[in-house]
Formats: sequence, structure tokens, C-alpha cells
Amino acid sequence: MRISSVQIFQQGISAILMQQQKLAETEQQLATGRRILTPSDDPVAAVQIMDITEDLELVDQYQRNANLAEGQLARAESVLDDTGNLLQRVRELVLQANNATQTPETRSAIATEIEARIDELVSLANTRDSSGEYIFAGFQSQTQPFSQQAGTVAYNGDDGQRFVQIGASVQVAVRDSGAQVFMSVPSGNGTFAVAPGAGNSGTAVISASEQAGVFTSDDYSISFSQASPTDPITYQVTNSAAAVVGSGVYAAGEPIDFAGARVVLSGAPADGDSFSVSPSVGQSVFSTLERIVTALQGSGSTPAEVAAVNNAMTVALGELDQSLGAVLEVRSEVGVRLQQVQNQLNINESFNLQLQETLSGIQDLDYAEAVSRFNLQLTALQAAQQSYVKMQGLSLFNYL
Repeated sequence: MRISSVQIFQQGISAILMQQQKLAETEQQLATGRRILTPSDDPVAAVQIMDITEDLELVDQYQRNANLAEGQLARAESVLDDTGNLLQRVRELVLQANNATQTPETRSAIATEIEARIDELVSLANTRDSSGEYIFAGFQSQTQPFSQQAGTVAYNGDDGQRFVQIGASVQVAVRDSGAQVFMSVPSGNGTFAVAPGAGNSGTAVISASEQAGVFTSDDYSISFSQASPTDPITYQVTNSAAAVVGSGVYAAGEPIDFAGARVVLSGAPADGDSFSVSPSVGQSVFSTLERIVTALQGSGSTPAEVAAVNNAMTVALGELDQSLGAVLEVRSEVGVRLQQVQNQLNINESFNLQLQETLSGIQDLDYAEAVSRFNLQLTALQAAQQSYVKMQGLSLFNYL
């Protein structure tokens, strides 16, 4: 078999180029610290690397979402705390106004402070987050949710609640509708509300109202009558169908029980006075404060006028307690969600570490093995080069 000089030279060059290629690949592995440079190096491992990389990107996105949610929930919790403190201050002012030592002038001064608190509450309800979005507007986060019009506060948002994905199967609400926080507070004691008749002329004042059983939802009227100044005061309770559901002799401080409701009055009702009892309905915390201001500004000094103010303040105290309870409930929910986000942040961080360790085990280079291989390939390249030099001298023309 004949082997030409050209073929010998080509084989020698091919051997050198092959060793150079292997050496270059090892050098690139050492430079990058990665064992797999192209999918062809290890197709199975390359697919695993792609899957793990996608998982890492998802976890990173979940972490960014969770950090965003944590900031928004912390902001909402702070605003709700301020709201609770504001309502507590208004409650203190109402208790102060309900004191018998107050005059129409001092009550008017208290009303002025409560008016300022209404403006402050509107400002809190219109709080924005770091991105400029309103936190109590539902889905209408670019629209100012609360506005004052003609002495009343209107809600311009919706009932939506925005959720953020913070884990593969975990979502958390980062918004609470202003309708839920400020516009849906139960009236009265949360089950039913007691209100004095507009034309009352006696001194009867609501002392307490509570359930005495299963309340039968209906509109009731407690009316009082007295045949003569020497006769006892009697009462009669009728429902919306004018059917009598309770009656008796009135005694200040004694409970009036009917249809699962208990109402306690103090003072002396006049003949023809009445009190209405109706199921609780959702109302605005702003309207509660506005009614307090109106009652205090219109207060008088006659016994009947003082009783009217006292009744308004008693009703207001119950509604403020309901408002404080509603704010506290939402704040508690926000706190639970904030804790959930913080827990998920830790879970995501642990999962990210596990993925990084798995990815490192698949694609990272064993430097000790790579350096040994590099030295071996360098020796092989030098041997190929020296062999080529030797083969260049294997020609008969050198001996002619």
C-alpha cells in the first residue's frame, strides 16, 4: 500500500488540529467554570439545565412579586393603624360630648375637631402606594376612591381585590376595597339599630341594646303612652305589620325584650314618644362622623334637646365601635397576609438554593480533573507537533 507525502502531511496536520480543538475546549471550560458548553456536549444534562434555569427564573419572579406584596401590605397595615387611632380619638370626643357638663358651645367646638378628623380620614382613605396607585380603590387603582361632595363622602372605586402570585400555587391579596373598609360598616350593634323618633319630647335616652335570643329581622316601633301624669308610663312594641309583639309598664333601666332584641332606656319618655328598631345595614364610616357633627352643631340646652344629643351620641358610640371592629378585622387579615408573604419569601429562598445546588452539580466543572486533562492534552499536542516535524524529513529527495 502506497502512502504519499501529501497524505502523510494531511494526517499530521489533522492530528495537530484535533489536539488543538480539544485543548481549546478544555481552556474554555476552565475559563467559564462550566463542564457543558454546548448542548452537544451532554444532551441529557443540557435539557436538565434548561429546566432548572427556567425554574430559577420563575422563583426569581415570585421573589420580586413577594417583595412588592410585602411593601404594599405593610403600607396598608400602617394606614389601617392610623385609621383605628383616628376613630379612637373621635370616640373619645363623642364620650366627652355626651357628658352632662357640656354646653352647646363646647359641643360645637368638639364638632369642629371632628370635622377636621373627617378630612384626615378622607386623606387616609386616599393613600397611594410607592407606585402612585390608590390602595383602597379596588381595581380602579388610578382613580381617587373617595371624594367630598356637598358635605358627604362618595366612593368612586369598586369591590375588586388584586392578587399577586408569590409561589407556584400561592396567591395573596395585596389590595382591600375601600367599600369593604369604609363603606360597609354595620349600623347599630351589628344586628339591629335603635333610633329615637324625630318628634320625641321626653328625656328617654338609649342606654344599651343587645340580642336576647335569635333576633327576628323586621322593623319594630317602641311607642310610649301615659294617660295622666299620675299614671305609669306604658310601652307597646309593634312590627312592620302593626302587630303587637311586646308590651308592659316602662321602668327606667329595665330591659324591654321582644323578638330576640333587648333595649334598655333611661330617663322618662313623654306620651307619644317612640323608638325605632330595625335590622343592621351597611353604612359609611364617614356618614357616622357626619351625623355626629350635625347632632353636636344643632344641640340645645332644654331637657328634650339634651336627650336628643345624648341619644345621637349613644348611637354614634355603637357605630364607632362597629367601625373600629371593621378596621381591626381588615387589619388582622392584612397582618395574616403579610405573615404569609414573609413565610413564602423564606420558602422561595430555600427552593432557590436547592435549585442552585442541583444546577451546580450538573454544569459546574471539576477543576482538578480539567487541569489534569489540560496538561495531558497539551502534552499530546506537543507530541503531534514533534511527530509532524519528524515526518517532514521522511522524503527520498533528501538523499538524492
